[in-house]
Amino acid sequence: MTATPAAVTSVDAQTLRTWMQDQEDLIVLDVRSAAEFESMHIRGSYNVPLPLLSEHTDALAERLGKRVVLVCQSGTRAEQARTRLGGAGVGFAHVLAGGVPAFAAANGDVVRGQQRWDLERQVRVVAGSAVVLGLAGGRFVSPKLRMLAGGIGAGLTFSAAANSCAMGMVLAKMPWNRTSSEPTRESAIETLPQQGPAAS
Repeated sequence: MTATPAAVTSVDAQTLRTWMQDQEDLIVLDVRSAAEFESMHIRGSYNVPLPLLSEHTDALAERLGKRVVLVCQSGTRAEQARTRLGGAGVGFAHVLAGGVPAFAAANGDVVRGQQRWDLERQVRVVAGSAVVLGLAGGRFVSPKLRMLAGGIGAGLTFSAAANSCAMGMVLAKMPWNRTSSEPTRESAIETLPQQGPAAS
């Protein structure tokens, strides 16, 4: 019995650049927040933030064609989106390895706007600061404050195991991570070009 090769689910920046030049049916979905998208995005990509994609997965799947590339900052959120779309029948979505920064580093065509820290960097700053404050507070104020450091460590461990980030979801809702026109089903999903059913 011959094993069937597993579908390749990641694509590097150079390959994506080639696809963007050669493929008419290609849709590039950026699943980062609207603020991250505004800071820098791949020219021609569509912004459908992960929470919006999660809420309207079936409606989105109906609009996608045979070639879909999901992008985020590093690949983590894009992989979550690929898993969700896979459950809705989109069998061959690809994830851009290294995210938008890798595409920009490969001289891909990107649009730059107001610069902000990406969500993953914000999570590292908040988590690191909370650990330092917990340890310092435990030393100089009350030993009970060390529990803050332990709680952050446990939360980060859970996030890694579940491949999700509650802190990132909270930070995404902060005013500095919002734009004046947040994507909605109508402004994001319904404006995608109709490509027909996705390949399975």
